[in-house]
Amino acid sequence: MKEGLKNTVLVLLITASLVQSYFLIYRLPGSYSIVNSESNYIKTENMGQEKRVENLLFPDQMIIHMGKDKHTIFYPESTFYQLIYSRLQGRNFGNFERQSVDSADWEELKKKHPGIELSFDGGIPVSLLQRVMQLDPDSLFQAETIHKIWIYTTDKDPKVHALFFSARGDVVYEASDVDLTVQDVLQHVDFGTGWTPYQLTEAGYYIPEEPLEVLQVEIPTGQYTVEQMQRSLFFDPSMTRNIQEKDGSEIYTDSKRSLQVKYNQRWISYNDPAAVLTSEVDRTKDVLAAVDFVNQYGGFNGTYRLTMDTENQSTEINLLPYYDSYQILDLPQYGFEHIYLDVQKESVATYERSLLYLREGEEIDKQMVELSYGEELEQQIKEAARDTDVVSVYPAYHPLPTEAGMKLVPVWTVKLSTGEVRMLETK
Repeated sequence: MKEGLKNTVLVLLITASLVQSYFLIYRLPGSYSIVNSESNYIKTENMGQEKRVENLLFPDQMIIHMGKDKHTIFYPESTFYQLIYSRLQGRNFGNFERQSVDSADWEELKKKHPGIELSFDGGIPVSLLQRVMQLDPDSLFQAETIHKIWIYTTDKDPKVHALFFSARGDVVYEASDVDLTVQDVLQHVDFGTGWTPYQLTEAGYYIPEEPLEVLQVEIPTGQYTVEQMQRSLFFDPSMTRNIQEKDGSEIYTDSKRSLQVKYNQRWISYNDPAAVLTSEVDRTKDVLAAVDFVNQYGGFNGTYRLTMDTENQSTEINLLPYYDSYQILDLPQYGFEHIYLDVQKESVATYERSLLYLREGEEIDKQMVELSYGEELEQQIKEAARDTDVVSVYPAYHPLPTEAGMKLVPVWTVKLSTGEVRMLETK
């Protein structure tokens, strides 16, 4: 009897000790752990979802060339876009041959021959492109950044041509080993039959010949708190001090890192001066570090597409939010902006993001609207561009705050050769 009682007491003491150890390590339920990583950051409570880099790398548009100067465009998330892209991701491309971009009149060939064109706005390094496509690159091609892939066939040639255009604009690589048949390409091209026809202008961009129907939607919003971001980004939030700026923003700092909060608590900018510039830049490692950083400190709500600036010593990364098939433009005066990171040797030096997010799946109102087309659209483009060359024209969402959340209004946007993006006025 006594032995049994002793054993019971012993079990209770051990259990109490374990519980006490748990609270010492993890403090309070729902709070952060004092066990920190090598970088002295702490993973906060669940906020947004985590994503793999492969989920963020996809073409901004897919242009279907049907021959006889007939074209259409599929945008991300649309059924045929996903079907064609998933099939191309499973095919192999190898034995790349380099040639000058001036070796052919590519615009004329697009008018004549059926094919599929994938556009990667801003360019994507081959080392990252390999994560979403089956490529067998040599050392020369491996060092490239690709901004466009064009796969096509001709009546006189039984083979499939697969061209990868360098973002530098001077060379193009053709894969002589292509795991696609002419019939494969023609089947994909046939998906474009019956969809909104687009015209290839002399300036090289596309405009629809018929009204483009796009969903207009109103969605409720949520908002991360400053306390959530503070707990996430600082090892010991109790050691941070608060500084009130003249412009109304606040800065939290632990004397090393800083977190600036602006636009009525809707936007934050985090800076870590410990990151060091280096002449040896590995873009792929920087991108992976950036995605991992966002996964840990805020996460993702909805669909994002990754673009990057590969011209600087550091790697500047933009994560652009999407709804349905179209990008959501920034609304900086309201603090609603895309995610931006500056990465230096796999260390995040700057992290900027909106605290607002859309509660997708809880839409309040939906309706189809028509965007302008043809001559009317072309006149709007000329007025917006003035004397600047137009690189591309694409539909996007202009976010407008409402009492219930955010209304996403479809608009045409024009990207200029200067890099500036201008929104066209709606009807």
